[in-house]
Amino acid sequence: MTAPSESALLAALATVIDPELRRPITDLGMVASVEAFENGAVTAGIRLTIAGCPLRETITADVTAALSQLHGVTDVRVELSVMTPEQRAELKERLKGSTPERGIPFNAEDSLTRVYAVASGKGGVGKSSITVNLACALAAQGLRVGIVDADIYGFSVPGLMGITQAPTRVDEMILPPVAHGVKTISIGMFVAGNQPVAWRGPMLHRALEQFLADVYFGDLDILLLDLPPGTGDVAISVAQLLPKAEILVVTTPQAAAADVAERAGAIAVQTGQKVAGVIENMSFLTLPDGSTMELFGSGGGKILSKRLSQTVNAPVELLGQIPLDVSLREGGDAGLPIVLSNPESPAAAALLAIAGKLAVRPRGLVGRQLGVTPK
Repeated sequence: MTAPSESALLAALATVIDPELRRPITDLGMVASVEAFENGAVTAGIRLTIAGCPLRETITADVTAALSQLHGVTDVRVELSVMTPEQRAELKERLKGSTPERGIPFNAEDSLTRVYAVASGKGGVGKSSITVNLACALAAQGLRVGIVDADIYGFSVPGLMGITQAPTRVDEMILPPVAHGVKTISIGMFVAGNQPVAWRGPMLHRALEQFLADVYFGDLDILLLDLPPGTGDVAISVAQLLPKAEILVVTTPQAAAADVAERAGAIAVQTGQKVAGVIENMSFLTLPDGSTMELFGSGGGKILSKRLSQTVNAPVELLGQIPLDVSLREGGDAGLPIVLSNPESPAAAALLAIAGKLAVRPRGLVGRQLGVTPK
């Protein structure tokens, strides 16, 4: 029996994607060695980023599966080791480049990531559920998506995404957990149990800044921020830290809710941000006989869209209306968003339609050097 060649072994390992960094392990310097023997056995030496890597079993299983598919391979042995400080430094340089300055990559001139801050005037309108469902819907379309849970006091994104894993730290760089194809970071991943976070404004700003500067998201197509309700410290910090972020305003059909939500969108006038659109949640309930009941009134989304268009002096579209749906709540409780667990439901259909509108907006190239020289 002829043993697979080294090039064949490396090609197989190139199909193994690191579950946190979302890149082939061969590109990350994680393959220390690989050798095949004539008896069908293969030994692969894999370097983990840190000794306590929480996904070591996943990596081992993926490496074993990739090598086992090669013709003639009957047994795979994976030997794990840990990167040296020098190897970790090389890894960080591969990921972030050799530029020593610490900054927010989404503000770089060459960043093409679209940043959406999901805001609401008041709590309880379903802003977090909408954020995670939009993120999962966009990721399912093949986009690279990240979530920053900026609601420090009322964090809920880890539970809605079904994330129980803590982020991995590679020296000062934080690797966000990945769930449903979405990279996610939240203060809830750093506190024990259901412990409350009692911080003043400067600490909130510092936490958000660290999420944006120290967490390695890679090259994202879309970054979604789940903001706390209102126009307080975090909303102001987002405007300062991410001046190019666009605001998605969530409201309910109730006219009073639209009045409050208008303030969350109108802050764009003061910060110079753009309002990307309005989303109306809890629009109606479909009854067993097929009729609908408007539990919270009607027209709030359209009213808000019209008012914000006048306030910011630019068109603000009502992106969609999401009906009340028991499976939306059930999906959140189970950590499996409805766009994945029940995509045929009315609420999922509305969310997928909104995600489709956001997905077709191209990553911007305005004002950027393309490196093209006319002849």
